[in-house]
Amino acid sequence: MGGCVSVSSRSTCSSRSNGERISPSCLWIDMFRRKRSRRTFSDHVTTLQHLSSIPSRIFTNGRSSSACIFTQQGRKGINQDAMIVWEDFMAEDVTFCGVFDGHGPYGHLVARKVRDTLPLKLSSFFDSFGSKQNGSGANCCNGNMKSDVADPVKETSTEDRVESLWREAFLKSYKAMDKELRSHPNLDCFCSGSTAVTVIKQGSNLFMGNIGDSRAILGSKDSNDSMVAIQLTVDLKPDLPREAERIKRCKGRVFALQDEPEVQRVWLPFDDAPGLAMARAFGDFCLKEYGVISIPEFSHRVLSDQDKFVVLASDGVWDVLSNEEVVEIVSSAPTRSSAARILVESAAREWKAKYPTSKMDDCAVVCLFLDGKMDSESDYEEQGFSSATLQSNHSGNVVESDDGQNSEPCLQRNFTVRSSEENDQYRRVPIDADVEDAENGGTEDQNWSGLEGVTRVNSLVQLPRFSEERPRP
Repeated sequence: MGGCVSVSSRSTCSSRSNGERISPSCLWIDMFRRKRSRRTFSDHVTTLQHLSSIPSRIFTNGRSSSACIFTQQGRKGINQDAMIVWEDFMAEDVTFCGVFDGHGPYGHLVARKVRDTLPLKLSSFFDSFGSKQNGSGANCCNGNMKSDVADPVKETSTEDRVESLWREAFLKSYKAMDKELRSHPNLDCFCSGSTAVTVIKQGSNLFMGNIGDSRAILGSKDSNDSMVAIQLTVDLKPDLPREAERIKRCKGRVFALQDEPEVQRVWLPFDDAPGLAMARAFGDFCLKEYGVISIPEFSHRVLSDQDKFVVLASDGVWDVLSNEEVVEIVSSAPTRSSAARILVESAAREWKAKYPTSKMDDCAVVCLFLDGKMDSESDYEEQGFSSATLQSNHSGNVVESDDGQNSEPCLQRNFTVRSSEENDQYRRVPIDADVEDAENGGTEDQNWSGLEGVTRVNSLVQLPRFSEERPRP
């Protein structure tokens, strides 16, 4: 995957509230019209403490003005999935969406920490990068443009600069997030971690960054006015050839266990642990020296009028539903507000039908509707919800407190492994090995998942932390 920038009629102009048209070369500067003071560490802590009270930010089952989100706990212990939709993120007409799937004994805490902190880091880095380039072009956003006719060459150059800014912000923020997890005094990320699939919608542009095996897809209409699924991110698992090669170069090992030959895992060079089922993740510091990285895959897509919605979901959904099935379920939901919930319920039914002897994985879904429209509140309440940000839970999940912590710690998930007898019936799944390496200029199969329809846990073995050395007698 990589960035793809195109100039379309939809993305070549924008309108102010008074009807004045501005050129796209000023769009990115609008993000910085309000000068921000330099943030201190105490400001960052204060922001984290007040995140749950931000009206445009939802992170529990519910809806916003343009999206709905829903999560359901599986049967492996505490729900380790987290999700977020943050409208008016940094500026108007900018929305941040993310799904985070934790794994390991403290994966639920890692996922929530990333959910709360990563958007702030992304905003901070984009702000600092953009401010450096805000000099000469700022006047055009104040109405001092010499001409309403923009130079196409300059427009393309500016779009490239915007993409470059977001790319740099994604790379830096992911790196800073992983660094913060490593030094966190109260969160053990040695053999716990989280995936992340994050999307920034800015006007008619989508900027995406992802690590791990959570996925984003686009529901769009083709020339026949039929809904089609377009995969936006690639599941970054160890059975992707380029991921496996990197891990092996770093002395990590990649192989599958005998009782689940479909699931390639990452192992330490000197021990059969921890068996991580993804090639990139936040945390998992026991493997960071052996090829598992937190560098995101970044991509950019310019939206058209044919594009209708974006779905982000954890692998609990993708293990049992195809991209096409997900698009069909969301597009046929009776109300937009119920789309995420119906999708999760559909995935739950598929788990029971396809893997009756296996324990269902956690599922988390974000549905972002690109036209910015949502159902009326009355329609929403008919579906069983009561407000824009629900604190109730429809699946027996433990409800988060305001600080994102959970009142019921549980470490069961790490030990949920299918037995060989259970696995024999469901393990025959073909895997497409003909995947071109995007880093070498090829085009990867957009439907590559690395693992279709296989139930498994993301980390098999817990590694003991070395306690403080005891004094010799």
